[in-house]
Amino acid sequence: MHRALPALAVSLTLGIGAPAFAAGGDGTLTIGISQFPATLHPSIEPSVAATYVSNMARRPLTTYDADWNLICMLCTELPTLENGGAVRETTPDGDEGIAVTYTIQPEATWGDGEPVTTDDVVFSWEVGRHPQSAFANIELYRQLYDITVIDDRTFTLHFDRVTYTYNAVNDLRALPEHLERPIFEQDPAAYRNRTLYVTEPTEPGLWFGPYHLVEVVSGARVVLEPNPTWYGEPPTFDRIVVRTVENTAALEANLLAGDIDMIAGELGLTIDQALAFEQRHGADFQVIYKPGLIYEHIDLNLDNPLLADRQIRQGLLYALDRQTLVDQLFEGRQPVASTSVSPLDWVHTDAVMQYAHDPAQAAALFDAAGFTELRGGVRHNAEGVPLAFELITTAGNRSRELVQQVLQAQWQAAGVDITIRNEPPRVLFGGTLSRREFSAMAMFAWSSSPENLPRTTLDSEHIPTAENNWSGQNYTGFVNAEMDDLIERAEIELDRTERERLWHAIQAIYAEELPALPLFFRANPFILPLWLEGLVPTGHQYSSSLYVETWRRAQ
Repeated sequence: MHRALPALAVSLTLGIGAPAFAAGGDGTLTIGISQFPATLHPSIEPSVAATYVSNMARRPLTTYDADWNLICMLCTELPTLENGGAVRETTPDGDEGIAVTYTIQPEATWGDGEPVTTDDVVFSWEVGRHPQSAFANIELYRQLYDITVIDDRTFTLHFDRVTYTYNAVNDLRALPEHLERPIFEQDPAAYRNRTLYVTEPTEPGLWFGPYHLVEVVSGARVVLEPNPTWYGEPPTFDRIVVRTVENTAALEANLLAGDIDMIAGELGLTIDQALAFEQRHGADFQVIYKPGLIYEHIDLNLDNPLLADRQIRQGLLYALDRQTLVDQLFEGRQPVASTSVSPLDWVHTDAVMQYAHDPAQAAALFDAAGFTELRGGVRHNAEGVPLAFELITTAGNRSRELVQQVLQAQWQAAGVDITIRNEPPRVLFGGTLSRREFSAMAMFAWSSSPENLPRTTLDSEHIPTAENNWSGQNYTGFVNAEMDDLIERAEIELDRTERERLWHAIQAIYAEELPALPLFFRANPFILPLWLEGLVPTGHQYSSSLYVETWRRAQ
């Protein structure tokens, strides 16, 4: 989903893990992706690239499946209020809370032979609660105020409120306590850079999924082989190579040259490239288009004095012809966004402020903000300050760079000067965003789960700062008391009708305040070999690679 200091970059690490047990003899599957993970730690700086890789080598307690239903993965049964696995209780402060009990899969074992236990869950919770941990979802660890250990595999989570996602603990990711605790306790503030997930990602004890990492070459590739301690369905491929080719045109060339077998839909070709590819080579590959909860947008740094003015933010959006952009570049397959909530999500509403292309309205708003004088085609205010911004995105992504150029031209027509400066994904997502080091505009995508409350991106307590070791994902610096209140109320509202009303109010504020400029919702194109079976796109942030053991070569 995001991210000039390459502090989180995976260092060059070569290593071979435990010998692979016999897979199905399907040989090597080589996957192409367009970004290299900034870090492979499951809870720090989560990005699409990092989760795509790590999902092959570990499992979350719970997740959303391809049908968007909440399911258990590392746990044995999903606890609910109905089946008694979740029970309302009174917190020590006298408020209504909830106790939710999980049991870890009895055969789950880290790659070094140590069992996955409640110690690992408790340790992850302890790290997440530390103010210097740099975990992304800090709110989870605020609400989870205690854990009761029942035995080595069973534990009860105690939350200080009853939320509509009370049993969805997708972000509580078990960490190998026996390996990571000494590193964390030595210096919590430095843990994000010293964790074995950064310094020794091929350590077998970091992984307990169908595969484990045996080679990591920074910026280039990650190699995985079957994990001998995996407890589930045996994977079929003897080796999986995930190669990073940051230039998407080169990614396509690598596929046609046979250097890779497939291009991941989560991080691969853009829709326009896939459409052109299908016209030329559709008979030789499977091309699957999966609409989903992937929000392409421009985060605005609201500390910028020009962007702090809502009139300017609204004028910038009125100046864009987003419908023509998606029609011409993407054959209309990617719907224009009004807010961060996809039309595919049941809480979506169109009853919000809309921004059809309206140059006159844009001009009126810029005038009202004081930018009335045109010099060299660029608006200036009375102090001679130009209406000018820097726009950055991921270098090498041909589609994004083309969108940039279209946006630049449309804003230029409205008297707004745009300077383009792009960065490699590992730099943008490895520090520029999380440390809020972009001066004005950053274009990227958020990938979310169904009905994903935007607390980490919009709540005022989730602004990354040096004091919280750059935790949180509110990169815009958005502060709005009403939004904070709506997020709090929606989270604890179990009645769907009332929660839907609150969600509509959240979207209304977003559309009026515009902490980010909505562009469109992406459809991910999966380019697969004809011989690959079993890969099912999910359409949300929990990627297809969570089910890698079901992928196989057709007989």
